[in-house]
Amino acid sequence: MFEFLQALLGPVSSTGLAIVAGTVLLAGFIRGFVGFGAALIIVMVLSAVFGPVIAVPAANLSGLPATLQLLPAAVRGSERGFVLPFGLASFAVAPFGVMVLITLDPAIMRMAISVFVLLMFVILVRGWQLTRRPGMAMLTGTGATAGFIQGAASVSGPLAVILALSQPGSAVQQRANVIGAVTSLNLCAMIPFWYQGLFTRESLLLALIIAPLYSLAIWLGARFFGGEGQRHFRNAALLALAVVGIVTLYLAMQDYLAA
Repeated sequence: MFEFLQALLGPVSSTGLAIVAGTVLLAGFIRGFVGFGAALIIVMVLSAVFGPVIAVPAANLSGLPATLQLLPAAVRGSERGFVLPFGLASFAVAPFGVMVLITLDPAIMRMAISVFVLLMFVILVRGWQLTRRPGMAMLTGTGATAGFIQGAASVSGPLAVILALSQPGSAVQQRANVIGAVTSLNLCAMIPFWYQGLFTRESLLLALIIAPLYSLAIWLGARFFGGEGQRHFRNAALLALAVVGIVTLYLAMQDYLAA
């Protein structure tokens, strides 16, 4: 089996492939349970094994079945007035983020975004919530900001999580809003990747290989949330926010200092 995968994907050790499989399973479970965070985890490990040019589009493509898998529950439980303005704004602004990614140092951009994520984590831990539902200006502004960040650095999921968790509502509704918003962010990044010619043979094959593992793990994570996991949802989401912020800040600082 390893020999077959090596023939398809090029020279990679069996240990590297095993690490990739374990990472995909863990990330998929987190995506099914929390609703976000998987792409960053997958991209980090795939980049170390295959390189970022293959890893980033492969991670996005492998998430398409997951999007379809989680979408029915999100459609039933999410608020249209939250997801639609957020999603449309993210699609409109994502191409500008890609332009910034091409022209500016991505390590500097990622450091700034990671600091922002950690600041939002502190606000949420202190118990900040919106006292009323956000208006159209806040939804579209946040969606546009998230779309810009997605195009520039592909770490915009926390913005959707912060807005969704800061609204009054049940854990089921908050999670559905998170999934709906994060799905729009995942899709809005596809067009710039395609335009830049990043969907190569290697990235397509890698996505095809890891997608079944990813979908299985998402199903398991969603089942855990539906059973014993609901009462742990907010804490799990906050923990994921902190990990995303710390890891991306550390990696961005490493890249910047090594340059």
